[in-house]
Amino acid sequence: MARRNIGHRILMCHNPETEFSGEPPINNSDTVFSFLDEQGQSSSPESVNDDVYVKNGDHEEDEENENKENDQGNQFWETQHQNLQAVLCRTTSLESKIRSIAKETVKGAKQSENGCSCRKMVDNGCRNCMMKEVCSRLQNAGFNSAICKSKWKSSADIPSGEHTFIDVVDSSSTRSKGEVRIIVELNFRGEFELAKASEEYNRLVKCLPEVFVGKIERLISLTKILCNATKKCMKEKKIHVAPWRKQKYMQAKWLKTIERTAENNKPQLSNAEYTSLLPRRPRASMLTMDLLEVLPNLHCAPVVA
Repeated sequence: MARRNIGHRILMCHNPETEFSGEPPINNSDTVFSFLDEQGQSSSPESVNDDVYVKNGDHEEDEENENKENDQGNQFWETQHQNLQAVLCRTTSLESKIRSIAKETVKGAKQSENGCSCRKMVDNGCRNCMMKEVCSRLQNAGFNSAICKSKWKSSADIPSGEHTFIDVVDSSSTRSKGEVRIIVELNFRGEFELAKASEEYNRLVKCLPEVFVGKIERLISLTKILCNATKKCMKEKKIHVAPWRKQKYMQAKWLKTIERTAENNKPQLSNAEYTSLLPRRPRASMLTMDLLEVLPNLHCAPVVA
């Protein structure tokens, strides 16, 4: 009898039924197909479709949440634009006059080729010379303007700092409110610009005027709107908000005033007025001629009797 390998012996099995002592015969083909049926049932098309449906459902839920967040973000920026325009549109005739003088002075200083009075080589002039020029023009127009310097100490929320700007104090109002203080900031838009800002934030900042002229109340409202927008922008960018970008720090620039310097323009004096202000020369008589020996450099005018 020839020897066959194990694979050939398995293939040569012709008896579909196998008998064991004391047990009914087992059909091998039925056993194999029953096993395949069980595997097919465990991975039936219905179960596969259920898994796909669950995964698709999670993906659709994520898309819905993302769309909802986008809608909320768009609504936020639209609201900020509306609030900003509403605050900027509120102005008075006094503010309009001051704004016109300030903008004309800034424009003329930028176009001038003479440069700053401090002779610093800075594009468009330095900030100090610009403020002095605007303050001088406002005073010539009859306004009580001055250069203010605010300074504040560090706290748990914000660091220390200082800032300079112009203000105009108006006391001509007939109402019982007393004096009205108007802030003039020559670089208002630049105070809120960010290096890594989003398109929505940049679009909002572009609506700000370069030269701001307004009361304290309007300045506080604008600062609140812009600081909320800064917080939203940093959150979307997943960047920490710097302490000097917080609302408390930004408002301190114009509210913590401790020094007010008026750049008064003194009128030119006539020759008679100028001579009267010169110190008089000391006079000497014959009785005090001995002082000349002690003070030989003293020039004395003779006394006419």
